[in-house]
Amino acid sequence: MVKILFILKKREDTDATGNKKLIQTGLYNSSMYLNEILNSMNIESVVDIAIDNNCIDRIVTKHKPTHVIIEALWVVPTKFVILCQLHPSVKWIIRFHSDMPFIACEGTAMSWICKYSLFRNIIIGINSPRFLREVRVILKVKNNMSEKDVEEKVIYLPNYYPVEDFKNKVMDKTKDTIDICCFGAIRPLKNQLIQAFSSIEFAKAINKKLRYHINATRIETNGSPVYHNIKGLFTELDNNYELVEHSWYDKEEFLKVCSEMDIGLQVSFSETFNIVGCDILSQGVPIICSYDIPWSSNNLYNANPTDSIDITNKLLSTYENSEDNVRINRESLSTYVENTKKIWNEYFLKIKYCIK
Repeated sequence: MVKILFILKKREDTDATGNKKLIQTGLYNSSMYLNEILNSMNIESVVDIAIDNNCIDRIVTKHKPTHVIIEALWVVPTKFVILCQLHPSVKWIIRFHSDMPFIACEGTAMSWICKYSLFRNIIIGINSPRFLREVRVILKVKNNMSEKDVEEKVIYLPNYYPVEDFKNKVMDKTKDTIDICCFGAIRPLKNQLIQAFSSIEFAKAINKKLRYHINATRIETNGSPVYHNIKGLFTELDNNYELVEHSWYDKEEFLKVCSEMDIGLQVSFSETFNIVGCDILSQGVPIICSYDIPWSSNNLYNANPTDSIDITNKLLSTYENSEDNVRINRESLSTYVENTKKIWNEYFLKIKYCIK
C-alpha cells in the first residue's frame, strides 16, 4: 500500500497582536491541494510541517509513509545519510517549484541537486518541463547516467489547483476607480514595477482613478529595491493613483480580497505554476499572465514581461472582454490540472501495483 507524506518547512509571521502564526504560502496551499486530490483518487496522503531538518525523523516515524515528498529546497543533503539509515524502505522525493532563473537565486541549489542524486532512495521531482530537462542533462553529465536511469531519477510532478467551485463576476465599469492587483511576494523576477507603470498608463487611457494592490509584507530575493521603486513611483503621483499595500492573508481572506479586484496581473519573468493567478481567476476576476505561466501560456491575453506597451494593450483588451479572458484562462487551467491528476495517479498507481 502506497502512503505519501508531504513535509514542508514551517514559515511563521507575527500578527498585529505580536503572536506567531503559520504563513499559508503558495507552497503550503499547493501541497494541500495535491494531498486532497491524491486522497480522492484512493492514494493515501498526509501533510505535515517541520520546524527544521531535525524534525523529519519524528514526523516520518509518526506517519509511516512509503514515500516522503520534501517540498522545496531546505533539507541539507548530508541529513539524508542519517534519514536513509533510519528509514531504509522509504522513498524520498525532493520536489522543486522553480525554473532555472529562480534557482539561480538559491546559492546552494545546483550543488544540492547533484548531491541528492547520489542517494539510491532519493528521487528528484520537478514541476516544470524545462527544469526537468535541465536537471536530467546535468545528472547525465555528472553521473554518466543512461536515459532510462535519469528518467527514473528525475520525474515530472506538476502542480494542481481545484477548479470545481470557481465563481463568476461581472466587472463594474460604472465606478470611477479601477482596482488592479499584482499579488504575491515582491521579488525582482515577479516584475511588479513595470506592471505598476502599465496599470497607471491604462487607468489614464480609460479616464479612471487607479488602486494598485500589492502584498507588501513578503519581500524576498533582493526584492527591497523593487518595493521602494513602486512606493516611490506612487508617492510622486497625485491622489488619482493609489498604491494599496496588503499584508499576507490566510487563504479564505485572500480569496475575498481577490474577489474585490477588477483585473489581476501576473506578468512575471519566470514561473512554473503561479497559484496566485489561480486564486484571482477562481473569483471570476480576469487575469493577464506572462507566457511563462504554463496553464496560461498560449492565449490572447498573455503579455510580454519586458514590454510595457504590450501589458497596457492587454489591460485594455481585458477591460473590453473580461468575460472572454476568464473563460479562456479557466479552460486552459482546467486542461492543465486534469493532466496533473493523470500524471500523479499513473506514477503512484504503478508503484502501488509493484508494492502489491
